[in-house]
Amino acid sequence: MQNSLPLVIADGPLAPAILELLDGRVELLPWELTATGSERPIDGIYSYGHLTVDGPVLDRLPGVKVVSNYGVGVDHIHLADAAARGVPVGNTPGVLDGATADMGFTLLLAGARRLAEGDRYSRSDGFTHYDPGYMLGQEAHGAVIGIFGMGRIGQQVARRALAFDMQVVYHNRRRREDLEASLPARYLSKEELLATADYVMLCTPLTAETTGYIGAAELALMKPTALLVNIARGAVVDTDALTNALAERQIFGAALDVTDPEPLPRGHRLLELDNVTIAPHLGSATVQTRQRMAEMSVANLLAGLSGQPLPHQVQS
Repeated sequence: MQNSLPLVIADGPLAPAILELLDGRVELLPWELTATGSERPIDGIYSYGHLTVDGPVLDRLPGVKVVSNYGVGVDHIHLADAAARGVPVGNTPGVLDGATADMGFTLLLAGARRLAEGDRYSRSDGFTHYDPGYMLGQEAHGAVIGIFGMGRIGQQVARRALAFDMQVVYHNRRRREDLEASLPARYLSKEELLATADYVMLCTPLTAETTGYIGAAELALMKPTALLVNIARGAVVDTDALTNALAERQIFGAALDVTDPEPLPRGHRLLELDNVTIAPHLGSATVQTRQRMAEMSVANLLAGLSGQPLPHQVQS
C-alpha cells in the first residue's frame, strides 16, 4: 500500500527535536532530489542548513506547496521565485532575538578582553608566571557601541549595552526615531558610526545592499582600538579586506559568529591571526531557542502542507 504521508525534502541530519515533531506526519526525502527532481510528487521543502532554494529548484519540484526554513534568515531562499510560483515561505521570527543578542555580547566581551587568546596561552607551556602588563584588552563599560541594523536583534543588543553603561549609536536603512528616546540611542550616518564607535556590531540581514557592506574603505574609517563584531551573515563583511586589516593591526580585532565562506577553508589566513575570535555560527544555539525554532518551523511546514496559512510567513 502506498504511503499517504506528505513527501518533504530536507537537508540533514535533522535535530532530534525536529524529527520527533515530524514523526508520523511526513515522509522525509534527501536534499539531493532538489538537484535531480523526483518521480514522486514532492509536497514540501524543509530548509535546515541554509541551502539554496531558487526558481530552478522549485521548477524541478512543481508540486511543492511550502518552503519552511529553520531560522529567521532567508537570504538562501529566493523569495521572488517562490512568490512567482505561489509557494509560501515560512521562518522563525522573534524567537532567536535574545539568544543571538547574547551571543553578540559574548563575542564583544571575548574580543575586547582577548579571551580566546588568553585561553590558548593559559593552556600552553609558555604560561609560567603572572604578568600584570601582558595581554591588555579594551574596556566595554562606558564605551561607544555602534549597531548596524536596529531591528529586533539590534534592539536587544542595545538593551544589553545600556546595562554596561555604554553609549549606543546606530545606523539603519530607515531612521528609528521611535526608539531613540526609549532606548536611548543616537542615529549616525554609516561613516560617522564607523569613525565614532569603539565596538561595531553588525545585525543587518543579508541583502543585495548589505553584501560586502563592510570592506576596506569602511575598515579604514574605524578606530585603531575598535572591535568589529558580526552576528549577521558572513557575506556582510569582505573577508579579504577584514583579513588584511587584522593582519596589519589596522583595527584592534574582530569577533565573528559567521564568516564568508562558512566554514572558512582550513588553512585560511584569517584562522591564523590571534586578534580574531571565531565561533561556528552559534547565534541561536541554545537548547531553549532551538526547541522553539523546531516547533515554529514544523508548524509552518504542516500548515503549508494542509493548505492553511503559515503561522509565520515571510513576506516577499
